[in-house]
Amino acid sequence: MACDEGLVERIRIELQGTHGAGEKRMFGGVCFTLNGNMMCGVVKDQLMARIGETAYEAALKRKHVKPMDFTGKPMRGYVFVTSEGLAEDEALRYWIKLSQSFVAAMPIKAPKKATAKTKIAASAKAKR
Repeated sequence: MACDEGLVERIRIELQGTHGAGEKRMFGGVCFTLNGNMMCGVVKDQLMARIGETAYEAALKRKHVKPMDFTGKPMRGYVFVTSEGLAEDEALRYWIKLSQSFVAAMPIKAPKKATAKTKIAASAKAKR
């Protein structure tokens, strides 16, 4: 299942004009960054929100929220919010702002230098 492009667009709208915001396709979904740091994203029809460990336990007590788990081991400080928990724009806005305020306190991440592997991938993509 591809990621929910409608949710991706709603996040784009919320982040419009946000200095330092970026977007990357990864993990079969879309990841939104702030100053080079992962902030939130869309995996299938869920929002992945990076909220930090301080907000983590309280977030898990909310409806439609569960630990983010890609590998069988939940990642503390990250949650999934199901589509039911994102029906209203205000709910989506809440999670984006919570993620944004956590990530905004992090140091700016410098862009990665291109490696031989990424150069090959970029070259192959350019030939298509």
